[in-house]
Amino acid sequence: MKKITFLAAVMVGIACSVSVNAQLLKNAQKLVKTVQSKGLSETDAANGIKEALIKGTNESVKVASVTDGFMGNPKIRIPFPEDAKNVETKLRAMGFGNKVDQTILSINRAAEDAAKDAAPIFVTAVKNMSVKDAVNIVKGQNDAATQYLKTNTSAELNTKFQPNIKASLDKVSATRYWSDLINLYNKIPLVKKVNPNLTEYVTGKAIDGLFVMIAQEEGKIRQDPAARTSDLLKKVFGK
Repeated sequence: MKKITFLAAVMVGIACSVSVNAQLLKNAQKLVKTVQSKGLSETDAANGIKEALIKGTNESVKVASVTDGFMGNPKIRIPFPEDAKNVETKLRAMGFGNKVDQTILSINRAAEDAAKDAAPIFVTAVKNMSVKDAVNIVKGQNDAATQYLKTNTSAELNTKFQPNIKASLDKVSATRYWSDLINLYNKIPLVKKVNPNLTEYVTGKAIDGLFVMIAQEEGKIRQDPAARTSDLLKKVFGK
């Protein structure tokens, strides 16, 4: 199997693109020798990135799908829909802030409830990854794997996730809270009536949130030795 020095290439590329930094170049040269001495192959690269992705996506889904996985995380908390901001502002000014907050909470609870259903879609995409794709990911930026998943799973996630989001919105009464809120707003004299599609909105935001978490996990595995929990991950991403 052809030996590759993809990790070294990453370090050299970063060193050259940021600046002619002697310390970075020294580290890159050291990494070249380390990778060569390990005899790292393209198969190692492919298997390593697949293992890392499955680990990262499973962990991301696990964290996002618990209570407050979305609501308690400022990075992925789903706010009131942007195209309905006037609804939120007007109703809060009229003293209905509690109803708005209740609706936002229920929206995030729906995302948490549905998030677990995304795991099999991610795993299938990872298993179908080619050796070439895997090698390019290891050579790429810190979020290269996340971007690969976005490209190859977003359409399927949106199609398969929407019914799950709809069911979760109904399950946690978000649909009812939303409908009550919109009806309340539409009864206000002289306002332009609105009726945003809640399911589409929450589906998009839930998927965005999962990718934020996946990027975070990918960064840990690339940068934090403690996050490499198998011999293969240590071999591919280690020093």
